[in-house]
Amino acid sequence: MSAASARPKGFKVFAAAIRTRKSASMLVYGFSSGLPPALLVGTLTAWLGEVGVKLAMIGVLSWIGLTYAFKFLWSPLVDRVELPLLERLGRRKSWIVLCQVVMILSLIAIVMTDPSQHIARFALFAFFGALASATQDIAIDGWRIDVADEKTPVELLSSVYQLGGRSASIVGGAVALYLAARMSWSTVYLVMAALIGVVLILGLGAPDTERPQAAKVSVLAEPGEINPRIRAAGLLIVGISWIWAIYMLVAFMISMLVDLPPGATRPSAGDFLKNYGWMIIAATVFVPLGVAAWINRLKARGTGVQTVVDTTRSAARTAANHLYGALIAPLADLAERMRWGVLVVMALILTYALCYNVWASFAYPFYLDFMHYSKDEVAFASKIFGIIMSIIGVSIGGYLFLRIGRFPTVLIGALLPIFGNFVYADLADGAHYLDAVLHVTRIDLLAQAFGGDLRMARLLLTICYENISTGIAGAALVAFMSGVVSKKFAAVQYAVLSSLTFLVGALMRAPVGEAIPVYGYGNVFRWLSLAGVLAIAFVLIEWWRASRAPRVEEPGHTGERA
Repeated sequence: MSAASARPKGFKVFAAAIRTRKSASMLVYGFSSGLPPALLVGTLTAWLGEVGVKLAMIGVLSWIGLTYAFKFLWSPLVDRVELPLLERLGRRKSWIVLCQVVMILSLIAIVMTDPSQHIARFALFAFFGALASATQDIAIDGWRIDVADEKTPVELLSSVYQLGGRSASIVGGAVALYLAARMSWSTVYLVMAALIGVVLILGLGAPDTERPQAAKVSVLAEPGEINPRIRAAGLLIVGISWIWAIYMLVAFMISMLVDLPPGATRPSAGDFLKNYGWMIIAATVFVPLGVAAWINRLKARGTGVQTVVDTTRSAARTAANHLYGALIAPLADLAERMRWGVLVVMALILTYALCYNVWASFAYPFYLDFMHYSKDEVAFASKIFGIIMSIIGVSIGGYLFLRIGRFPTVLIGALLPIFGNFVYADLADGAHYLDAVLHVTRIDLLAQAFGGDLRMARLLLTICYENISTGIAGAALVAFMSGVVSKKFAAVQYAVLSSLTFLVGALMRAPVGEAIPVYGYGNVFRWLSLAGVLAIAFVLIEWWRASRAPRVEEPGHTGERA
C-alpha cells in the first residue's frame, strides 16, 4: 500500500474512533471539566473588577486555584468510597454527578451574594465550586482510564477530553464576557449553572466500569506479602507526611477567610506555593514513593514477608489495610511496574510543559504593558483565536497518536514549544523574523486586505504557532500520563502525576518574574527553552527504556509495564 493511500485510511480510523459512545461521553466530560475553572478562576475576576472590588480583595480569590493543584490529597476517597444512593449510577459517574450538583448550587449561591458587600462569603462559595470541580476532575480522569479499550484507546480519549476542555474555555471566557456586556453578571452565571445541568443530563448516558472487589485489601493477608508491622511503619511515615500537607493547606485556606486586624495583609497563593509547594509535593509524592520502593525491595528479597496467612481480624487492622491500599499501594504499583523508569517518567512530566507553562502568569503584562496591544486585541487573539488554534493542535495531537504512535507524538510535543519560545522572543525583540515570514507568505497583505495591520498579524501568527504546538504537547502529555496509570489505581495515580505539572510551573514563576525586569522578556523566553531541551532528553531516555523490552499494558493502552 502506498503512503498516499495509507493516509486516508488512518484518517478514517481516527474519524470513526471519535464517533463512538465513549468518545462522545468524553467530550461531554471534558467540557464539564473545563467550564468551572474558566468561570471561577478567570472570568470571576472580571465581575469583581466591574462592581468595584479592590484588587487587593480580588487577590483573596487567588487561592481557590490551589484546589486543582492539591486534588491528589483527597483522590483516594474518590477512588475507593461508595456514595450512598448515587452508587447505582456507576463507580465514577456517581462522583461526577455529585460534583456537578455541588457546582450548580455553588454558582447559584454566588449569584445570590453581593461581592462588594460580602467578599469572604462570595469567596467561600467559589471555593466550594472549585473544590467540587477539582474532585470532578479526579473522577473524570479515572473514568477516562477505566473505559479505555482497543477501539477507543486512552490516547484518543485524552485528545477528546482536551477538545471538550478547550471548548469550555471559550464558553466560560469569551462567551461569558460577551453575555455580560448584554445582561447582568448574575444572569450570566445562572446561564452557566443551567449549562452544567444540561451537561449533567448528557453525561448520564455515559458508560461506566464495575468497582473492583475488596480483594485488593484482603490480599494483604496472603503469604508473600509484607508483614503488618512493616506496613504499619511505612503507613506511619506516609500518614505523618500527608497529615502535615493537609494541615498546611487547610491552615492557609482558613487564613484567607478569617477577618484580619486593621493594617494586616493576607498571604498570597503565590507565596504559599513558593514557600511550601515543593515541600508538600515531597511529603505526599516522593516520601510515599520512597516508602513504596523500600517495601517492594523487601518483598522482592523475601525479607519481612508473611510465611503463612495472616488470620488476625480487627477493625484497626482493616482500617490500616484500607489506608495502605489508598496511600501506598498506588505508588508501590507504579514503582513495581516501572522500576527505575518511574524516576524518568516523573522527570519527564516535571519538565515537559515547563518551557511554556511557566510564563502563563506574565502573558497579559507582556501583551498589554510591554507590547502595548489593546485589551480588545488581546481578548480576541488569546481568548478566541488562540483557543481555536489550541483545539486544532489537540486534534492534530490525537490524530498523530493513531497515525505515528505514542513516543513519536510525545517527542514532537516536546520539540515544537521550544520554537514557540523563540517566536515570542522575536516578537519581544522587534519581530524581525516574524516580519520576514509574514512577507514571504504574504500574510501581511492578507491582514491589510481584511482591515488589520502588521502589529496584529505578528500577534496572531505568534499565538497561532504557540497554541497549535502547545495543543499538540498538551494532548501528548495527558495521553502519556494516562498510559502510565493503571486501571487499578486510576484516580490516585493520575492525580499525583498531573499535580507535578501544575506545581513545578507555579514554583518557577517567582524566579521568572524576578528575571524579566532584569534580563528582558526576549532573553527569559530563550532561557526557558532550555527546559524543553531537558524534556526532549527525558522523552528519548524513556523511549529507549520502553523499547528495551516488549510493551505489556492493559486494554486501552493503560498500565504500562517495564
